Amino acid sequence: MKYRNLGKWGLKVSEVALGSWVTDLAGTDAEKVALETVNAALDQGINFFDCADAYSGGAAERFLGKVLKEHSRNEYVVSSKVFFPMGRGANDWGLSRKHIIEQLDKTLKNMRLDYLDLYFCHRYDPTTPIEETMQVLSDMVAAGKILYFGVSEWSPVQITKALAVIKEEHLRPLSVIQPEYNMVDRYIEDEIMDICAENGVGITTFSPLAQGLLTGKYRKGQPIPAGSRATWQADKQINNLLTDDNLDKVERLLPIAEKLGVPLSVLSLAWILRRKEITSVITGASKPAQLLSNVAASGLVLPENVLGEIEAILDYHPFVRKIG
Repeated sequence: MKYRNLGKWGLKVSEVALGSWVTDLAGTDAEKVALETVNAALDQGINFFDCADAYSGGAAERFLGKVLKEHSRNEYVVSSKVFFPMGRGANDWGLSRKHIIEQLDKTLKNMRLDYLDLYFCHRYDPTTPIEETMQVLSDMVAAGKILYFGVSEWSPVQITKALAVIKEEHLRPLSVIQPEYNMVDRYIEDEIMDICAENGVGITTFSPLAQGLLTGKYRKGQPIPAGSRATWQADKQINNLLTDDNLDKVERLLPIAEKLGVPLSVLSLAWILRRKEITSVITGASKPAQLLSNVAASGLVLPENVLGEIEAILDYHPFVRKIG
């Protein structure tokens, strides 16, 4: 496993991270597999584990905290997020000082931790002044409850405003962002990557395999595989990605991966890591075998001719994308 600095900062995280969004905790057997997956990640040198208070209503945080408690604190970097409703009250969501402090305390209790390494604002809160949000996050760093903070799905303008407030008010720095980035969703290349590079902000990307599209399991003209995410995902994100155009790209990418002797998923992850602006790719894995496959992307350098072939297939053009 290779490690990269979090932007210009001193924290080093594994190029491949393990996320908890799709971790299945329903039942003893499912929890056993999830436990095996986290332990396999640690065995493979993964040191970055991403979570959020909203994942499974807090159950994902509690599970991850229970597993990581068996390991030395210096062995891992753990993150969580705040924004989405965690109750029915008027202040049970958003990025107000009240909600952030209350949810951070709950997260630390759930995860059995004294501090979080990374803490993200999941979405932008238009009902709270950005000055209030940046101030409380800076205060939580000063209090030792978090080490680094950042944002997830924020627009370039929102990120720029946050950086400006921090500079003007002499607050602790915004050190990391967590946007979506993969072969079929490259919007951060247009502005956000440059903003991060100029300010030393690390980028830890989620959905690097486009909800499973870039694993190669979904093929044009073939039925959706039984038990795959497209058969149970409530919001149908993967189903919306199964367009003829995207599936045509998959068909053209598969021979490139085969020529390199790697799965399409590994090719897709290595393609993201080609960018020096990227700190880590946050992968999901429902079982250890998927995790073991994903780690092969760390350190895999794609030849220039291969990158050229991929670029011709993807045929990317900048566009306006709704964020969040």
